[in-house]
Amino acid sequence: MKLDSPIFQDADAARVHLEAQRWPHGPNCPHCGNARADRITAMKGKAHRPGLYNCMECREQFTVTVGTVFERSKIPLNKWLLATFLMASSKKGMSAHQLHRMLGVTYKTAWFMAHRIREAMKEDVSSAGPIGGEGKTVEADETYIGKRETPRKPSPARKGRPYTKSGKAGGNQKRIVVGLVERGGKARMFHLNDATKETVREVLVRNVDRASTLYTDSSRLYTRTGEEYAKHRTTNHAAGEYARREGDVVVHSNTIESVFSVFKRGMIGVYQHCGEAHLHRYLAEFDFRYNRRAALKITDAERHDQLLARIEGRRLTYRRISEADYA
Repeated sequence: MKLDSPIFQDADAARVHLEAQRWPHGPNCPHCGNARADRITAMKGKAHRPGLYNCMECREQFTVTVGTVFERSKIPLNKWLLATFLMASSKKGMSAHQLHRMLGVTYKTAWFMAHRIREAMKEDVSSAGPIGGEGKTVEADETYIGKRETPRKPSPARKGRPYTKSGKAGGNQKRIVVGLVERGGKARMFHLNDATKETVREVLVRNVDRASTLYTDSSRLYTRTGEEYAKHRTTNHAAGEYARREGDVVVHSNTIESVFSVFKRGMIGVYQHCGEAHLHRYLAEFDFRYNRRAALKITDAERHDQLLARIEGRRLTYRRISEADYA
């Protein structure tokens, strides 16, 4: 799929493409669920906007955008599809300033569009179930990025300087992200308000099957929780050990480190500024792309269509956009 594709240039072509993605067997009424073709009428004529349908069951009118992240937007649908394609295909993300220039919309509009698209990228962990399982390996690690907007009081027991000599945030004052990745499978990242044995355990037991083999570094955050899994193997980064061979397997947590690497390059090099309340949506964006990466033989066009399949029921209003979310 190229950027000069008709679905990115013409609103009617974009609507037809979205209808084919959302309604492969014909229109469904988002108000009452009616899918009978003989009970849904396409409203035609100059008095009606293109793509308008009338449901004869509930007597409500609807278009393909009702009940989606695109609902009640005045932005032409072809610009929405171009924005979703750019965000789905850009490995390290697409800034709102770049969207603003490419789409010809204001920066504020581009910023809001990007957040609505990230809302569609978010995975429903409760329905997806845990990653890993019997015979599978899951790597876990935590990373620290940016500066907390609500400074935490350093306790005597907590190691790490609150601030460095240059005035930058030290380990105690950075945002905490815990990451999980199944080798050859999916990744999940979570924003935590505090990294303790209890909060990290909560993330692990909710998201990783206990029949899995767990690989981590030697951090004490994972020592107790690791005992709940089939096997727990660690590498000692403090001693310069990043990988070791045990028979036919290699013990390391380099996969999750590579996930963090792409995430940090995107946050530092592309987005540059991110409010702490919005961090969970950026994590969802990077998870979405990693879980549909090129190594899994998924093309940009397929990734884009998979994103369009997730827009239903994900509406995000401007009033709700600053709601923070912690794991």
